[in-house]
Amino acid sequence: MRIGIRGNGVTRDMVSMGNVWDRTVDVLRGRSSILASIAGVGILLPSVLRDVIGLAAPTSSGLYALIGLLALVATVWAQLAMLAVATDPATDRAEASRLALSRLGVALGVVVLLGLAFTLLFIPAVVALAQSGVDYSTGTIDPTTIPAGLRSFLTIYFLLFFAAAFWLGARLLLLNAVILRERLGLGAIMRSVRLTQGATWRIIGVMLLFVILLLVCAGAVQVVVGLVLRLLLGAGSLPTITFVASLIASIVTTAFSVVAAAFTAQLYVAARDSRN
Repeated sequence: MRIGIRGNGVTRDMVSMGNVWDRTVDVLRGRSSILASIAGVGILLPSVLRDVIGLAAPTSSGLYALIGLLALVATVWAQLAMLAVATDPATDRAEASRLALSRLGVALGVVVLLGLAFTLLFIPAVVALAQSGVDYSTGTIDPTTIPAGLRSFLTIYFLLFFAAAFWLGARLLLLNAVILRERLGLGAIMRSVRLTQGATWRIIGVMLLFVILLLVCAGAVQVVVGLVLRLLLGAGSLPTITFVASLIASIVTTAFSVVAAAFTAQLYVAARDSRN
C-alpha cells in the first residue's frame, strides 16, 4: 500500500505503508524493552494509581482530578519519549527522557489549545439544547425531553463532528513527532498537516483498525478476567475483581500504545524523508 501526493498535476509516491509497518516491526523487535519501560512508567503506572485512588476516593474528588491531570502529563511525556526512541536508533532511554522533558511544555500547550478548539465545536449543540428548554441543573439530560427535530439535528451534528475528529486526528497524527524532532510549537500543526497530505484516508483506515482491535482486545480481556475472578473469589469481592480486571485492560492498552508510538514514529520518518 502506497500513499501518494499530488503536486502540479503530477502524482508521485510519498510513503509505502507496507514499508512503514515493516519498519515498525523492526523497531518493536529491537527496542521493545526501552519502549515498554517508558510506557510502563508514563502510561501504565499513572493509570493504576488513578484506579487505586478511585477505590479510596470518589471520582468527583479533587484528589482524583489531580491524579487525572498528572496522568495526562505523564502520558504526553511517555508519548514524546517513545517517539524519540522509535525515530532514532541512537537514542537511549536517558536521552529520550531528556528530549521528552525539554519539549513537554510545548506539547502540553498545543494539546490544551487544540482541546479548547474542539470544546468550542460543542457550543452549537449546547446552545440548541438550552434554547429547547433542556434542564442542565440535574447534571443529566433525558433524551425523551428533547424535541424530535432537535434530536435529528444533534444526531447529524455529532456524526459530522466525529467524522471531522477522525479526519483531523489523521492530519495531526504526526504532531508530537514534529514537536519533538523539529522543535516547532504551534507551527507543528501545519507541518503535520503537510506531512500527512495525500495520506488522510489510509491513516484513518489504520486508526479505525487500531481502535477496533484495542476495544475488542481490552474489552475481551477485561470480561474474561472479571468472569474468572468472580468464579474464584465470589461476588462479594467485586471491588477487587473490578480493580484487577481494569489493571489487565490497562496493560493491554499500554501495549497498544507502544505499537502506536512505533508506527507513528516510522510514518513520520518516512513522510519527512520523502519531503526532503
